[in-house]
Amino acid sequence: MLRLDASQADFPPAFTALVNARREADSDVSRDVAAIIARVRAEGDAAVADLTQRFDKHDLLWSIPLDECRAALDGLPADLRAALNLAAVRIRAYHEKQKPEDSDSVDATGTRIGARWRGVDAAGIYVPGGRAAYPSSVLMNLIPAKVAGVERLVMVTPTPDGEANPLVLAAAALAGADAVLRIGGAQAVAALAYGTQSIRPVDVITGPGNAWVAEAKRQVYGVVGIDMVAGPSEIVVVADGANDPDWIAADLLSQAEHDPTSQSILFTDDAAFADKVAAAVERALTTLSTEATARTSWQDNGAIILVPTLDAALPLVDRLAPEHLELAVADPEPLFAKVRHAGSIFLGRHTPEAVGDYVGGPNHVLPTGRARAFPPACRCWIS
Repeated sequence: MLRLDASQADFPPAFTALVNARREADSDVSRDVAAIIARVRAEGDAAVADLTQRFDKHDLLWSIPLDECRAALDGLPADLRAALNLAAVRIRAYHEKQKPEDSDSVDATGTRIGARWRGVDAAGIYVPGGRAAYPSSVLMNLIPAKVAGVERLVMVTPTPDGEANPLVLAAAALAGADAVLRIGGAQAVAALAYGTQSIRPVDVITGPGNAWVAEAKRQVYGVVGIDMVAGPSEIVVVADGANDPDWIAADLLSQAEHDPTSQSILFTDDAAFADKVAAAVERALTTLSTEATARTSWQDNGAIILVPTLDAALPLVDRLAPEHLELAVADPEPLFAKVRHAGSIFLGRHTPEAVGDYVGGPNHVLPTGRARAFPPACRCWIS
Protein backbone atom coordinates (compact mmCIF):
# COMPACT_ATOMS: atom_id res chain seq x y z
CA MET A 1 0.00 0.00 0.00
CA LEU A 2 1.36 3.39 -1.04
CA ARG A 3 1.87 6.17 1.54
CA LEU A 4 2.33 9.71 0.20
CA ASP A 5 2.74 13.10 1.88
CA ALA A 6 1.70 16.12 -0.19
CA SER A 7 4.23 18.29 1.68
CA GLN A 8 7.21 16.28 0.46
CA ALA A 9 9.27 17.37 -2.54
CA ASP A 10 8.82 14.04 -4.32
CA PHE A 11 5.03 14.13 -4.05
CA PRO A 12 4.14 15.63 -7.48
CA PRO A 13 5.81 12.93 -9.59
CA ALA A 14 4.69 10.18 -7.21
CA PHE A 15 1.07 11.32 -7.37
CA THR A 16 1.23 11.71 -11.15
CA ALA A 17 2.42 8.11 -11.36
CA LEU A 18 -0.54 7.05 -9.21
CA VAL A 19 -2.97 8.93 -11.46
CA ASN A 20 -1.49 7.48 -14.63
CA ALA A 21 -1.07 3.91 -13.39
CA ARG A 22 -2.97 1.52 -15.60
CA ARG A 23 -4.93 -1.23 -13.85
CA GLU A 24 -6.62 -2.52 -16.97
CA ALA A 25 -5.71 -5.75 -18.69
CA ASP A 26 -2.89 -5.89 -21.22
CA SER A 27 -2.99 -5.91 -25.00
CA ASP A 28 -3.43 -9.69 -25.09
CA VAL A 29 -7.02 -9.16 -23.93
CA SER A 30 -7.75 -6.95 -26.94
CA ARG A 31 -6.35 -9.58 -29.31
CA ASP A 32 -8.23 -12.43 -27.66
CA VAL A 33 -11.51 -10.51 -27.62
CA ALA A 34 -11.18 -9.62 -31.29
CA ALA A 35 -10.76 -13.31 -32.08
CA ILE A 36 -13.83 -14.25 -30.01
CA ILE A 37 -15.97 -11.61 -31.70
CA ALA A 38 -14.82 -12.78 -35.13
CA ARG A 39 -15.75 -16.38 -34.25
CA VAL A 40 -19.20 -15.42 -33.04
CA ARG A 41 -19.85 -13.35 -36.16
CA ALA A 42 -18.74 -16.22 -38.40
CA GLU A 43 -20.11 -19.25 -36.53
CA GLY A 44 -23.00 -17.87 -34.46
CA ASP A 45 -24.48 -20.32 -31.96
CA ALA A 46 -21.71 -22.88 -32.50
CA ALA A 47 -19.05 -20.43 -31.35
CA VAL A 48 -21.08 -19.33 -28.32
CA ALA A 49 -21.70 -22.96 -27.35
CA ASP A 50 -18.04 -23.92 -27.67
CA LEU A 51 -16.83 -20.89 -25.68
CA THR A 52 -19.46 -21.42 -22.99
CA GLN A 53 -18.33 -25.02 -22.58
CA ARG A 54 -14.71 -23.89 -22.48
CA PHE A 55 -15.07 -21.07 -19.95
CA ASP A 56 -18.20 -21.93 -17.93
CA LYS A 57 -18.03 -25.73 -18.20
CA HIS A 58 -21.61 -26.43 -19.23
CA ASP A 59 -23.67 -27.17 -22.33
CA LEU A 60 -27.11 -26.43 -20.91
CA LEU A 61 -29.82 -24.62 -22.81
CA TRP A 62 -28.95 -20.95 -22.69
CA SER A 63 -32.43 -19.64 -22.06
CA ILE A 64 -33.52 -19.69 -18.42
CA PRO A 65 -37.33 -19.87 -18.29
CA LEU A 66 -38.92 -16.76 -16.85
CA ASP A 67 -41.04 -19.07 -14.68
CA GLU A 68 -37.79 -20.21 -13.04
CA CYS A 69 -36.89 -16.58 -12.33
CA ARG A 70 -40.32 -15.95 -10.85
CA ALA A 71 -40.01 -19.08 -8.70
CA ALA A 72 -36.65 -17.83 -7.43
CA LEU A 73 -38.28 -14.52 -6.47
CA ASP A 74 -41.21 -16.24 -4.77
CA GLY A 75 -38.85 -18.55 -2.90
CA LEU A 76 -36.69 -15.83 -1.36
CA PRO A 77 -36.65 -15.45 2.41
CA ALA A 78 -38.85 -12.53 3.44
CA ASP A 79 -35.93 -10.30 4.46
CA LEU A 80 -34.10 -10.76 1.16
CA ARG A 81 -37.23 -10.10 -0.86
CA ALA A 82 -37.94 -6.98 1.19
CA ALA A 83 -34.39 -5.77 0.56
CA LEU A 84 -34.70 -6.28 -3.20
CA ASN A 85 -38.08 -4.55 -3.22
CA LEU A 86 -36.73 -1.57 -1.29
CA ALA A 87 -33.81 -1.22 -3.68
CA ALA A 88 -36.07 -1.55 -6.72
CA VAL A 89 -38.48 1.13 -5.48
CA ARG A 90 -35.68 3.60 -4.77
CA ILE A 91 -33.86 2.95 -8.06
CA ARG A 92 -37.08 3.36 -10.04
CA ALA A 93 -38.00 6.60 -8.25
CA TYR A 94 -34.59 8.15 -8.86
CA HIS A 95 -34.48 7.23 -12.54
CA GLU A 96 -38.03 8.39 -13.19
CA LYS A 97 -36.79 11.87 -12.32
CA GLN A 98 -33.98 11.54 -14.88
CA LYS A 99 -36.29 11.00 -17.85
CA PRO A 100 -35.94 13.87 -20.33
CA GLU A 101 -39.15 15.67 -21.21
CA ASP A 102 -40.52 15.97 -24.73
CA SER A 103 -40.68 19.50 -26.07
CA ASP A 104 -42.92 21.16 -28.67
CA SER A 105 -42.88 24.89 -29.35
CA VAL A 106 -43.20 27.56 -32.03
CA ASP A 107 -40.37 30.06 -32.28
CA ALA A 108 -40.48 33.73 -33.25
CA THR A 109 -40.40 32.87 -36.98
CA GLY A 110 -43.46 30.66 -36.67
CA THR A 111 -41.42 27.48 -37.03
CA ARG A 112 -42.55 24.54 -34.93
CA ILE A 113 -39.63 22.72 -33.29
CA GLY A 114 -39.41 20.02 -30.69
CA ALA A 115 -37.93 16.80 -29.46
CA ARG A 116 -39.52 13.46 -28.69
CA TRP A 117 -37.75 10.90 -26.48
CA ARG A 118 -38.28 7.15 -26.81
CA GLY A 119 -36.51 4.09 -25.48
CA VAL A 120 -34.59 1.88 -27.89
CA ASP A 121 -36.25 -1.24 -29.25
CA ALA A 122 -33.96 -3.70 -27.45
CA ALA A 123 -31.22 -3.60 -24.84
CA GLY A 124 -28.79 -6.24 -23.66
CA ILE A 125 -27.93 -6.24 -19.96
CA TYR A 126 -24.69 -7.88 -18.85
CA VAL A 127 -24.63 -9.12 -15.26
CA PRO A 128 -21.35 -10.52 -13.85
CA GLY A 129 -21.39 -14.04 -12.54
CA GLY A 130 -17.78 -15.04 -12.02
CA ARG A 131 -16.14 -13.90 -8.76
CA ALA A 132 -19.50 -13.05 -7.22
CA ALA A 133 -23.16 -12.60 -8.08
CA TYR A 134 -24.63 -9.12 -8.21
CA PRO A 135 -28.43 -8.91 -8.01
CA SER A 136 -27.95 -5.19 -7.43
CA SER A 137 -26.45 -4.87 -10.93
CA VAL A 138 -29.57 -6.55 -12.33
CA LEU A 139 -31.76 -3.87 -10.77
CA MET A 140 -29.40 -1.01 -11.64
CA ASN A 141 -29.47 -1.90 -15.33
CA LEU A 142 -32.92 -3.34 -15.97
CA ILE A 143 -34.98 -0.83 -14.02
CA PRO A 144 -33.65 2.32 -15.77
CA ALA A 145 -34.22 0.58 -19.12
CA LYS A 146 -37.80 -0.17 -18.11
CA VAL A 147 -38.27 3.43 -17.01
CA ALA A 148 -36.94 4.61 -20.37
CA GLY A 149 -39.47 2.44 -22.19
CA VAL A 150 -37.14 -0.13 -23.79
CA GLU A 151 -39.36 -2.74 -25.46
CA ARG A 152 -37.18 -5.87 -25.15
CA LEU A 153 -34.70 -6.49 -22.34
CA VAL A 154 -32.30 -9.42 -22.70
CA MET A 155 -30.13 -10.25 -19.69
CA VAL A 156 -26.99 -12.35 -20.09
CA THR A 157 -25.02 -13.73 -17.17
CA PRO A 158 -22.31 -16.39 -16.97
CA THR A 159 -23.22 -19.45 -14.89
CA PRO A 160 -20.08 -21.45 -14.01
CA ASP A 161 -20.87 -25.15 -14.15
CA GLY A 162 -24.38 -24.18 -15.23
CA GLU A 163 -25.38 -22.98 -11.76
CA ALA A 164 -27.42 -19.77 -11.82
CA ASN A 165 -27.54 -17.64 -8.68
CA PRO A 166 -31.11 -17.57 -7.31
CA LEU A 167 -30.81 -13.94 -6.20
CA VAL A 168 -29.79 -12.88 -9.71
CA LEU A 169 -32.75 -14.75 -11.19
CA ALA A 170 -35.07 -13.25 -8.57
CA ALA A 171 -33.84 -9.74 -9.37
CA ALA A 172 -34.40 -10.38 -13.07
CA ALA A 173 -38.01 -11.32 -12.37
CA LEU A 174 -38.54 -8.33 -10.10
CA ALA A 175 -37.06 -5.89 -12.63
CA GLY A 176 -38.93 -7.32 -15.62
CA ALA A 177 -36.39 -9.02 -17.88
CA ASP A 178 -37.93 -10.36 -21.09
CA ALA A 179 -35.26 -13.04 -21.55
CA VAL A 180 -32.44 -14.39 -19.38
CA LEU A 181 -29.54 -16.24 -21.02
CA ARG A 182 -26.86 -18.25 -19.21
CA ILE A 183 -23.97 -17.03 -21.34
CA GLY A 184 -21.21 -14.58 -20.48
CA GLY A 185 -17.85 -13.17 -21.45
CA ALA A 186 -16.90 -11.50 -24.72
CA GLN A 187 -18.94 -14.13 -26.59
CA ALA A 188 -22.15 -12.95 -24.92
CA VAL A 189 -21.41 -9.32 -25.83
CA ALA A 190 -20.70 -10.33 -29.43
CA ALA A 191 -23.91 -12.39 -29.63
CA LEU A 192 -25.95 -9.43 -28.37
CA ALA A 193 -24.30 -7.04 -30.80
CA TYR A 194 -24.36 -9.12 -33.97
CA GLY A 195 -27.00 -11.74 -33.24
CA THR A 196 -26.77 -15.49 -33.82
CA GLN A 197 -29.12 -18.11 -35.15
CA SER A 198 -31.02 -18.11 -31.83
CA ILE A 199 -30.22 -14.69 -30.32
CA ARG A 200 -31.69 -11.54 -31.79
CA PRO A 201 -29.34 -8.53 -31.80
CA VAL A 202 -29.99 -5.55 -29.53
CA ASP A 203 -29.47 -1.82 -29.94
CA VAL A 204 -27.61 -1.04 -26.70
CA ILE A 205 -25.48 -3.10 -24.31
CA THR A 206 -25.03 -2.03 -20.70
CA GLY A 207 -23.61 -3.43 -17.51
CA PRO A 208 -20.25 -4.10 -15.83
CA GLY A 209 -17.96 -7.05 -16.40
CA ASN A 210 -14.36 -8.20 -16.34
CA ALA A 211 -11.60 -6.99 -18.65
CA TRP A 212 -12.80 -9.22 -21.53
CA VAL A 213 -16.36 -7.93 -21.24
CA ALA A 214 -15.21 -4.32 -21.10
CA GLU A 215 -12.97 -4.80 -24.13
CA ALA A 216 -15.75 -6.54 -26.04
CA LYS A 217 -18.06 -3.60 -25.40
CA ARG A 218 -15.34 -1.28 -26.64
CA GLN A 219 -14.92 -3.28 -29.83
CA VAL A 220 -18.64 -3.57 -30.68
CA TYR A 221 -19.35 0.11 -30.01
CA GLY A 222 -20.69 1.63 -33.19
CA VAL A 223 -22.49 -1.57 -34.12
CA VAL A 224 -24.47 -1.04 -30.91
CA GLY A 225 -24.51 1.69 -28.32
CA ILE A 226 -22.92 1.04 -24.94
CA ASP A 227 -23.20 2.73 -21.58
CA MET A 228 -19.43 3.00 -21.08
CA VAL A 229 -16.26 0.92 -20.92
CA ALA A 230 -16.14 0.35 -17.17
CA GLY A 231 -12.81 -0.69 -15.76
CA PRO A 232 -11.73 -1.72 -12.24
CA SER A 233 -13.76 -0.21 -9.42
CA GLU A 234 -12.50 2.78 -7.42
CA ILE A 235 -13.20 4.58 -4.16
CA VAL A 236 -11.63 7.75 -2.78
CA VAL A 237 -12.36 8.81 0.80
CA VAL A 238 -11.62 12.32 2.10
CA ALA A 239 -11.74 12.15 5.88
CA ASP A 240 -10.61 14.10 8.92
CA GLY A 241 -9.40 12.63 12.21
CA ALA A 242 -12.82 12.78 13.88
CA ASN A 243 -13.98 9.68 12.00
CA ASP A 244 -13.98 6.13 13.32
CA PRO A 245 -10.96 4.49 11.64
CA ASP A 246 -12.74 1.12 11.52
CA TRP A 247 -15.61 2.66 9.55
CA ILE A 248 -13.25 4.30 7.07
CA ALA A 249 -11.34 1.03 6.69
CA ALA A 250 -14.61 -0.76 5.90
CA ASP A 251 -15.45 1.87 3.30
CA LEU A 252 -12.05 1.50 1.63
CA LEU A 253 -12.43 -2.28 1.49
CA SER A 254 -15.97 -2.05 0.07
CA GLN A 255 -14.39 -1.76 -3.37
CA ALA A 256 -11.09 -3.55 -2.75
CA GLU A 257 -12.94 -6.84 -2.25
CA HIS A 258 -14.48 -6.65 -5.74
CA ASP A 259 -11.34 -7.38 -7.73
CA PRO A 260 -7.53 -7.43 -7.32
CA THR A 261 -7.33 -4.47 -9.71
CA SER A 262 -9.78 -2.28 -7.75
CA GLN A 263 -8.38 0.83 -6.07
CA SER A 264 -9.01 2.44 -2.67
CA ILE A 265 -7.46 5.78 -1.69
CA LEU A 266 -7.71 7.81 1.53
CA PHE A 267 -6.94 11.53 1.77
CA THR A 268 -6.61 12.89 5.29
CA ASP A 269 -5.04 15.88 7.04
CA ASP A 270 -4.31 13.89 10.21
CA ALA A 271 -1.17 11.72 10.23
CA ALA A 272 -2.16 9.84 13.37
CA PHE A 273 -5.57 9.05 11.86
CA ALA A 274 -3.85 7.77 8.70
CA ASP A 275 -1.90 5.30 10.84
CA LYS A 276 -5.08 4.20 12.62
CA VAL A 277 -6.87 3.56 9.32
CA ALA A 278 -3.93 1.58 7.96
CA ALA A 279 -4.01 -0.61 11.08
CA ALA A 280 -7.81 -0.92 10.88
CA VAL A 281 -7.60 -2.09 7.27
CA GLU A 282 -5.15 -4.82 8.28
CA ARG A 283 -7.50 -5.98 11.03
CA ALA A 284 -10.54 -5.88 8.77
CA LEU A 285 -8.84 -7.83 5.98
CA THR A 286 -8.52 -10.91 8.19
CA THR A 287 -12.30 -10.98 8.73
CA LEU A 288 -13.27 -10.97 5.04
CA SER A 289 -14.22 -14.05 3.07
CA THR A 290 -12.74 -12.11 0.15
CA GLU A 291 -9.45 -11.46 1.98
CA ALA A 292 -7.16 -12.67 -0.81
CA THR A 293 -8.77 -10.41 -3.41
CA ALA A 294 -9.08 -7.40 -1.10
CA ARG A 295 -5.53 -7.74 0.20
CA THR A 296 -4.07 -7.85 -3.30
CA SER A 297 -6.11 -4.80 -4.29
CA TRP A 298 -5.06 -2.86 -1.18
CA GLN A 299 -1.40 -3.80 -1.39
CA ASP A 300 -1.02 -3.26 -5.13
CA ASN A 301 -3.33 -0.30 -5.76
CA GLY A 302 -4.31 1.23 -2.41
CA ALA A 303 -2.95 4.53 -1.10
CA ILE A 304 -3.10 6.78 1.94
CA ILE A 305 -2.24 10.40 1.18
CA LEU A 306 -1.52 13.01 3.83
CA VAL A 307 -2.53 16.55 2.82
CA PRO A 308 -2.04 19.84 4.72
CA THR A 309 -5.78 20.60 4.58
CA LEU A 310 -8.77 18.73 3.23
CA ASP A 311 -9.35 21.61 0.79
CA ALA A 312 -5.94 20.78 -0.69
CA ALA A 313 -7.20 17.27 -1.45
CA LEU A 314 -9.91 18.43 -3.86
CA PRO A 315 -7.68 19.28 -6.88
CA LEU A 316 -6.01 15.90 -6.39
CA VAL A 317 -9.38 14.17 -6.24
CA ASP A 318 -10.36 15.86 -9.51
CA ARG A 319 -7.24 14.49 -11.16
CA LEU A 320 -8.20 10.98 -10.03
CA ALA A 321 -11.85 11.50 -11.12
CA PRO A 322 -12.94 8.55 -8.97
CA GLU A 323 -15.92 6.33 -9.55
CA HIS A 324 -16.96 6.78 -5.90
CA LEU A 325 -16.04 9.65 -3.58
CA GLU A 326 -16.80 9.94 0.13
CA LEU A 327 -16.53 13.29 1.91
CA ALA A 328 -16.48 12.02 5.49
CA VAL A 329 -16.57 15.30 7.41
CA ALA A 330 -19.07 17.04 9.67
CA ASP A 331 -19.99 19.66 7.05
CA PRO A 332 -19.33 18.26 3.57
CA GLU A 333 -21.02 21.04 1.58
CA PRO A 334 -17.97 23.36 1.23
CA LEU A 335 -15.87 20.47 -0.08
CA PHE A 336 -18.72 19.18 -2.23
CA ALA A 337 -19.02 22.57 -3.94
CA LYS A 338 -15.43 22.27 -5.16
CA VAL A 339 -15.66 18.76 -6.65
CA ARG A 340 -15.73 18.72 -10.46
CA HIS A 341 -14.92 15.15 -11.42
CA ALA A 342 -16.45 12.15 -9.68
CA GLY A 343 -19.09 9.52 -10.34
CA SER A 344 -21.16 9.30 -7.16
CA ILE A 345 -20.41 11.43 -4.10
CA PHE A 346 -21.37 10.41 -0.56
CA LEU A 347 -21.75 13.31 1.85
CA GLY A 348 -21.07 13.15 5.56
CA ARG A 349 -19.72 10.71 8.12
CA HIS A 350 -22.74 8.42 8.02
CA THR A 351 -23.09 7.88 4.25
CA PRO A 352 -21.00 4.84 3.31
CA GLU A 353 -20.42 4.09 -0.36
CA ALA A 354 -22.17 0.73 0.05
CA VAL A 355 -25.47 2.63 0.31
CA GLY A 356 -25.02 3.63 -3.32
CA ASP A 357 -24.22 0.08 -4.36
CA TYR A 358 -27.60 -1.14 -3.18
CA VAL A 359 -30.40 1.14 -2.02
CA GLY A 360 -29.40 4.79 -2.47
CA GLY A 361 -31.22 5.12 -5.77
CA PRO A 362 -28.60 6.64 -8.14
CA ASN A 363 -27.02 4.11 -10.46
CA HIS A 364 -23.93 2.23 -9.37
CA VAL A 365 -22.76 1.61 -12.95
CA LEU A 366 -20.31 4.52 -13.24
CA PRO A 367 -17.31 5.74 -15.24
CA THR A 368 -13.93 4.51 -14.03
CA GLY A 369 -10.30 4.87 -15.02
CA ARG A 370 -10.06 8.68 -14.76
CA ALA A 371 -12.87 9.10 -17.29
CA ARG A 372 -13.19 12.83 -16.62
CA ALA A 373 -14.86 13.56 -19.94
CA PHE A 374 -17.60 11.02 -19.25
CA PRO A 375 -19.18 12.73 -17.47
CA PRO A 376 -17.46 16.16 -17.34
CA ALA A 377 -18.66 16.65 -13.75
CA CYS A 378 -20.11 14.62 -10.90
CA ARG A 379 -23.19 12.56 -11.75
CA CYS A 380 -25.05 12.15 -8.47
CA TRP A 381 -24.75 12.40 -4.73
CA ILE A 382 -26.23 10.93 -1.58
CA SER A 383 -26.27 12.38 1.92
